[in-house]
Amino acid sequence: MNKPLSFYRSYFLSKTMSFLRRRNSTDSSKTRIADPNIEKDGADDDDKKKDQYKIPQRRNSGSKKWSCWDNCCWFIGFICSIWWFCLFLYNTMPDSIPQFVTMAITGPLPDPPGVKLRKEGLTANHPVVLVPGVVTGGLELWEGRHCAEGLLGKRLWGGSFGEFYKRPLCWLEHISLDNDTGFDPPGIRVRPVTGLVAADYFATGYFVWAVVIANLAHIGYEEKSLYMAAYDWRLSFQNTEIRDQSLTRIKSNIELLVATHGGKKVVVLPHSMGVQYFLHFMKWVETPAPRGGGGGPDWCAKHIKAIMNIGAPFLGSPKSIALHFSIEVRDIAALRAQAPGLLDKDVLGLQTFKHLMRMFRTWDATFSMIPKGGETIWGGLDWSPETETVNNSAKKGTDNSTRNAGGNGNICDTKGVNYGRLISFSKDWAETHSSKIERVDFKHVAKGDKLTNSSNCDIWLEYHEMGNRAIKAVADHKVYTAGSILDLLHYVAPKLMARGASHFSYGIADDLDDPKYDQYKYWSNPLETKLPNAPDMEIYSLYGVGLPTERGYIYKVAPPSDCSIPFQIDTSVDGDSEDSCLRGGVFSGDGDETVPIISAGFMCAKGWHGKTRFNPSGIRTYNREYKHAPPANLLEGRGTQSGSHVDLLGNFALIEDVLRVATGATGEDIGGDRVYSDIFKWSERINLKL
Repeated sequence: MNKPLSFYRSYFLSKTMSFLRRRNSTDSSKTRIADPNIEKDGADDDDKKKDQYKIPQRRNSGSKKWSCWDNCCWFIGFICSIWWFCLFLYNTMPDSIPQFVTMAITGPLPDPPGVKLRKEGLTANHPVVLVPGVVTGGLELWEGRHCAEGLLGKRLWGGSFGEFYKRPLCWLEHISLDNDTGFDPPGIRVRPVTGLVAADYFATGYFVWAVVIANLAHIGYEEKSLYMAAYDWRLSFQNTEIRDQSLTRIKSNIELLVATHGGKKVVVLPHSMGVQYFLHFMKWVETPAPRGGGGGPDWCAKHIKAIMNIGAPFLGSPKSIALHFSIEVRDIAALRAQAPGLLDKDVLGLQTFKHLMRMFRTWDATFSMIPKGGETIWGGLDWSPETETVNNSAKKGTDNSTRNAGGNGNICDTKGVNYGRLISFSKDWAETHSSKIERVDFKHVAKGDKLTNSSNCDIWLEYHEMGNRAIKAVADHKVYTAGSILDLLHYVAPKLMARGASHFSYGIADDLDDPKYDQYKYWSNPLETKLPNAPDMEIYSLYGVGLPTERGYIYKVAPPSDCSIPFQIDTSVDGDSEDSCLRGGVFSGDGDETVPIISAGFMCAKGWHGKTRFNPSGIRTYNREYKHAPPANLLEGRGTQSGSHVDLLGNFALIEDVLRVATGATGEDIGGDRVYSDIFKWSERINLKL
């Protein structure tokens, strides 16, 4: 029943008066208490009341404590003030001041390669084509769901990644591909950014091609003589042509560059996965239409002077195995060990590991990075090309292993290490001789006892279809080599691998004239296709050395739970010595932190060296290694002598080699092969029919 307004007014007034009466009563009692420390000076009652009210106010103000909240606010304010002050100085001071400070600390800086070569009188000559690798090219939105309102034409990948922080689940939905088709999901269109800005910087302040472009500009290059062959690095190579006609665009732009530069051939600079993409392109462009570009059997000979492959994963990378198997690499596994369960939890609606795996497994191009050549290239249960035959059954005290990483020092102690075992389920199985290992054939174990109903999992992962019995069978197989790793991935993710197997292949061709190798799935594998008939062309492999690079893993079965990834790297496992190659469950070899030397260097050292069945026209090949040296100080940024996979694009020695070839030099002019590792020695241990 509703009461009249007068009732509420009366009730409020009565409560207010009652409160005032109680307060006055309390104040009166205070005035009646005598304070022996205060002298009675004959002041009237009003003055006494004022003094009594003033004294508590002063005491309350003086006794106020500094809270934790106050400390936090002042600290944040202090940091922000310093940040804005430094930003103000950075944007207002002359450019010469930071350079002066750097020179005062480090001494005179060397001239960038472009400035150095310009002083020598070298100028732009052959047009240059840049082919970015996986994840380094920008992607922008052209159609999206309701949650992506306001993002039309803006970058989803690259730049500031601001939209990831604002709406992570929406961002993941748009950056992922359809699991069935390998293209964009219905209602979503994400396309590659075009132009040199597509991959000059990956994120603000993190260069990719920017340093190379700047040095090319120093000797006279500009946008009309440079072309960034941007493509959607998520799609399988052939699907970039089907959806975006990316291969056709590359062909047309190279033809345009040659035509507008007086017939001068292009110098192509592919990086990382872009190396495999351009291998695919060379086969596609000479294949008759409609399956290929219809350029004819001499297209490459007419249009390409040299291909300078940078950080080339010609034969794949073991990192790809760990990413497909458990979405881990060394750094992620270490983070997971430091904060157990954090990345597996649902944080703000984002179950980090499962969402990352779901996204990564939709990117078909990543299948190209799975190791190629099987045990012939990567080693078997008891041998690997980087080490002599490891005799783990030898008597205690004998040492039949070798130390590697070239004549100028070792990356780590390879005693007892067998890189041929890419995955081992415990350190014991990684070291035990194959004759003492009993393995379960997991391929015939049924996946009947599901851990959970996959309909309860909001993230698509095929691990949801596995049960305890299947997981145990995988672990009981104990060790996996490059020959069995594909069987493992086909078993744990059959739908995923069926899609990948339709676009990529990982074997070694017995007969390259077999018509089946005309299919596009073989074109990016250098062991299953021929180089073009272009005897005047040159192929370089430019890669970093001297950095620990992931080569194998120790795994364990994770604690069972619904909708989880059941396998993870066992970070508790280390080698027996301080300089062991086994650290945190990861075996390291020599390379650029991403690509092992054997993958980057073998094809130019042996597979394509001279006239072989993979290189029938005898294209000249060169290996150029760049030994890693860290930056001398923080002012050097990522360094000018880095051998790291991406930072290599800022290596002054590499850029100088590139610029000299672009201005007309040959491989012999710049010194031919330059190696620090034992790549030629390791290549000889690989028994491959040439």
